[in-house]
Amino acid sequence: MAEWDVDIPMTGPLFIQGAEPGDLLEVETLHIDPDSFGFTPITPGSGLLGHRVKSTYLVKWDIRDGAAKSGDLPRVRIPGAPFLGLMGVAPSPERIESLCEREEELARRASAVKLPKAANAVPDLPEIGRRGLRATPPREFGGNMDIRQLTAGSKVTFPVEVPGALFSAGDPHFAQGDGESGGAAIEMSATAYLRFSLRKASSLKWRPRYPFFEFLEPAAGTPPRPYFATTGLPIDVDGRNQFLDLNTAATQALEQMIEYLTIGRGYTTSQAYVIASVAVDLRISQVVDAPNAIVSALLPLDIFVT
Repeated sequence: MAEWDVDIPMTGPLFIQGAEPGDLLEVETLHIDPDSFGFTPITPGSGLLGHRVKSTYLVKWDIRDGAAKSGDLPRVRIPGAPFLGLMGVAPSPERIESLCEREEELARRASAVKLPKAANAVPDLPEIGRRGLRATPPREFGGNMDIRQLTAGSKVTFPVEVPGALFSAGDPHFAQGDGESGGAAIEMSATAYLRFSLRKASSLKWRPRYPFFEFLEPAAGTPPRPYFATTGLPIDVDGRNQFLDLNTAATQALEQMIEYLTIGRGYTTSQAYVIASVAVDLRISQVVDAPNAIVSALLPLDIFVT
């Protein structure tokens, strides 16, 4: 029997020398070595169409030569694009208190919200059990983001909230579609190689509300396109959590992009809004890690010319 009260295991936390609240921590994925075995479960209630799933089904994958195949899915070959589904830094004590209040309020409106549970807290301390945040949903400091563009060569940047940043990672995926709509990717074990850099608070023009990332997207017959991307969660202007609301998450991602274009690149708000409308792609990065879906706003950097 599955233990649904146990959340995602993580490696960490790693203390980043010199990281202080107000800084930004940049994490570059250098390489990911996948395991030879992967799996994808679907269960009743999981993902967007969980109401159609009557019983648990498990696909076991054989991973080799850069692709995954399975006898459970004949005539299917999934090219590999390994990434870490979970990356993030530690929240401050003040952030933890505000998030607990926010999610407790949401739980009164949405029964699917999972709150801290002392029975499975690690370590087994009363305060951890009372205020230990679940690892399943992403939040302002990162977490289980499941953004499939965070493959080797990408960089993701987190606002630092505590000394040393206390970075953790986990949930490696061999491949995943945007949205992770069924609730799981090709899950696997892996070894990840990461590089850390700091942007000190004194040097920043713009400090984002949510993590942002940079990556190269392959393009047929041309060099890969470089992208800058902001993210958004379903948190409205009043700070209330709107359960898996994609419109709210998209609005937040776009607000962050406008801030980047105005503060970071010097455009007016009107100019930035036009750039967003004609060049920025909104992607559903994940819509299954309740209560926080993620929408990413992707800006191709090759549109900027001298």
